[in-house]
Parts: sequence; C-alpha cells; structure tokens
Amino acid sequence: MSKLKNKVAVVTGGNSGIGFGIAEALQNEGAIGTITGRNQETLNQSVQELGAGFIGIPGDVTKMEDLERIFKDTSERFGKIDTVVVNAGGVVDGSPMAAIMDVTEDNYDRYMDLNLKSAYFTVQKALPYLNDGASIILIGSSAAHRAAPGMTIYGAAKAAIISLAKGLSLDLLARNIRVNALSPGSIDTPVFGKIVPQEQLDQVKQVWKDLIPVGRMGLPAEMGKLAVFLASDDSSFIVGTEILADGGMTNISLMK
Repeated sequence: MSKLKNKVAVVTGGNSGIGFGIAEALQNEGAIGTITGRNQETLNQSVQELGAGFIGIPGDVTKMEDLERIFKDTSERFGKIDTVVVNAGGVVDGSPMAAIMDVTEDNYDRYMDLNLKSAYFTVQKALPYLNDGASIILIGSSAAHRAAPGMTIYGAAKAAIISLAKGLSLDLLARNIRVNALSPGSIDTPVFGKIVPQEQLDQVKQVWKDLIPVGRMGLPAEMGKLAVFLASDDSSFIVGTEILADGGMTNISLMK
C-alpha cells in the first residue's frame, strides 16, 4: 500500500465493473478519493466495499453541472486531485447498439455524448482541481481497433479516446500532466447482462472466449493493476499513449 499512498483519485463510473476494479486497486495501493455513478444503490454498496478513504458522489457525466460538482466536492473533501480515471461510458440505457441501417440521429448523439464528449469535458472540468504532475487515465476499448457487429459508433468513439490521450497530453505538457489510454478487451463484467438476454449470456461469453488467444475473458482487477501503474511514478516516462489489454485478441490471429 505504498505506490499511491494518500494520493487523491476520482474514478467515474467506479460503482461497478471495470471502474470498481480500478477503484479497488487504487485503494489497495493507498489512494483515497471519489467514485461516481448514476445508480445510488450500487454506489453505496461499492463505497461500503472500498471502506474508509473513498466516498461516492452521484452524477451523470454527460451533464456539465454534475462534472463540476464532482470535482469541486472531491477537492473540498480531500484537497487537490492526483489521478482521474475517465471510465464512465459503454452501453446507453434504452438505446441498443445497432448497424448503420438502424441507427437514428438520437442514437448516434447519445453514444457519442456518453463515450466521447463526456470524456473530453471530464478532463476539462477536472483541470482546476488537479495537481501539476497528475495522471489522467482515459478508458478506451479494443473496439477502437477491431470492428464488431453493431459497435461502429462505440468503436469510433473509443478510437477518438485514444487520439485524445495524445492531444490532451500535448495541451497539458506545461503542467506535467500525463494523459494515457487504457483499452480493455472483453472483460467479464455485468455489462453483458445489459446487451444480451440472460438465456444467451453463457453462449455469448463463450464466443468471446473463443476469440481471445489466452482463452479467457479479462478481469476488472487486471485492469485495476494497469491503472495503478499508469497512476503511479512507475509510468513517469509514459505519456500520450495506449495500453491495449485484450488477451491478444487484436494483434494475434487464431486462424489456422
């Protein structure tokens, strides 16, 4: 518990899945701070599991006033912030992923708002409360590199996230703030239950496992360990780049 001792972190969408795995890993290395989420019940449960040192602040990252409140309240409680994990994103409730033939303008806007616009403005709204030398971790996705049915808009947004890591790093060089992207592949989280009928869940997970060279899905805790690396001084010479953590799915072919 020394790499991040008393470092202040904010993890958006830290109430479940990858976000919670990251928050837990940061806490295990001594960090304190805030997790956010829209679901008050899961937010309360996650804060209880994290224990002393972390608080939950409810908020919607697509709303500017919520972002401003999250960082203001965190700074008032803990002081200047050292790490921001821009994790909130993914599937839009009530707006399923679809092919271009079935996508409406509203569907497009909602996916871009959640997965790209919110990330950009999360960083912007955090800046007044960040320490110089802070680390910002943008959560990308292997979907930025590999097309999958119905995931074109989501993949495009995540490709833009990887580009943001480069451009924002350049913008923030004078403050020595590092911005990097962590791009998970298929991670075993509750998100599958949002997009796949329960009776098909095991079958769909097996399809993904069969595509992954290491033969299994990733775990939120594994993404947490990578986030600790990017948040700590161990990655002090890493800036404006991407760590692709997908079990080899993007770069290794299983074709025989």
